[in-house]
Amino acid sequence: MTAVRRLLGKGLVQAFLVLVALVWLTPLAGLFLSSLRSSEDTAKGGWWTALSSPGQLSFDNYTALLENTGMTRALWNTVLISVPTTVLVVVVASLAGYAFAWLEFPGRDAVFLVVVALLVVPVQVGLLPVAKLFGQLGLFGTIPGVILFHVAYGLPFAVFLLRNYFAELPKEMLEAARMDGGGEWRIFAQLILPVGKPAIASLAIFQFLWVWNDMLVALLFANSSAQPLTVALQSQIRQFGSNIDVLAPGAFLSLVVPLVVFFAFQRHFVQGVMAGSVK
Repeated sequence: MTAVRRLLGKGLVQAFLVLVALVWLTPLAGLFLSSLRSSEDTAKGGWWTALSSPGQLSFDNYTALLENTGMTRALWNTVLISVPTTVLVVVVASLAGYAFAWLEFPGRDAVFLVVVALLVVPVQVGLLPVAKLFGQLGLFGTIPGVILFHVAYGLPFAVFLLRNYFAELPKEMLEAARMDGGGEWRIFAQLILPVGKPAIASLAIFQFLWVWNDMLVALLFANSSAQPLTVALQSQIRQFGSNIDVLAPGAFLSLVVPLVVFFAFQRHFVQGVMAGSVK
């Protein structure tokens, strides 16, 4: 009887998870089907009508999108902003996290408290003063300006996360490496990075998703030639509210790239979550 209840409970949980997955995937499927339909077909009925009339589906919208120089430039700008920002945040946070966790230097705890205090500062507080500073430095409206802003506001959480993860590593492991003649750079590169790969991968995923989907910072700090895909899609909505044949494929492309990145690094992400729960 106990086994029957256990199997029944397990089946209910699985059925619930399948239901949640279907509810979550329905908007994504609707957006994908809408991106394959012409504006005329979209005006006649909802996306679900394509299930009974698959002949209306084609990749003409994606061809037109890729031939649109403004949208392709925005997509490329998104890559140029997201990838360098993620790399810089991960590299700097890894170095700083190791230093705060295992290196002794004057004012270490005070500096780390400042880093923790920066976690509570909202992004909106720094928009105006940083915009004025970037204007004086000639960075306002440029891709490097957007990257620097994202790096600055992404580092406090990244340093806090990696420092706490590195601090939980066994002290004996580092002492043994130092007794074997390993310097700090060698210990960091050959010991800390491999062991901390799950946490670093999780941080990289979150940072990439945050920057890729950002519109607030890019809307303020990027001009027309440096705007990412989110701002380009928003401008299409403002100028051409019924331009669904451009908006739908652009929105789906903007959505599917983070999904691909997440599932590509899903194994490392799960390892990072499990490692954090154990510790």
